[in-house]
Amino acid sequence: MADRLEALIEACVSELGLDLEAVEMTSGGRHRRLLVAVDADGGVDIDVIARVTRALSAELDADDSIVGPAAYTLEVTSRGVERPLTAPRHWRRNTDRLVRVRLTDETVTEGRIGASDDTGVDLMTKAAARRIDYADIASAVIQAELSKPPAGEDD
Repeated sequence: MADRLEALIEACVSELGLDLEAVEMTSGGRHRRLLVAVDADGGVDIDVIARVTRALSAELDADDSIVGPAAYTLEVTSRGVERPLTAPRHWRRNTDRLVRVRLTDETVTEGRIGASDDTGVDLMTKAAARRIDYADIASAVIQAELSKPPAGEDD
């Protein structure tokens, strides 16, 4: 069932021109929650979320064998900043944001995301600009900032 569910969601989301970032089915008592996270270049707004919700709801209602007969709540959301950066598109979509990176050698660095491509990212740290290959990154998460420093000003 999980493979069919993810395939249906992926097809629906892709048809709308979005990237599927996560599918999570959680249970709490007799009720379940189906969380679908989507993203796109330029981000997603409430109108996009509503459009995805309507499209997925129609698809899932058409064949209840995909999620089963038990009640569930469909929750469509944006990717969110708390999710780790795991694909080149995540880095590209977060240019100029502050990120904390744990490397495969266990060192940790923090800096602003610069240019990125399919193999790595330029990270502007307090010390200097640094090129990091994705293969050398164990984990990376955007850091919450109440306000960004003015252009040209270091962290």
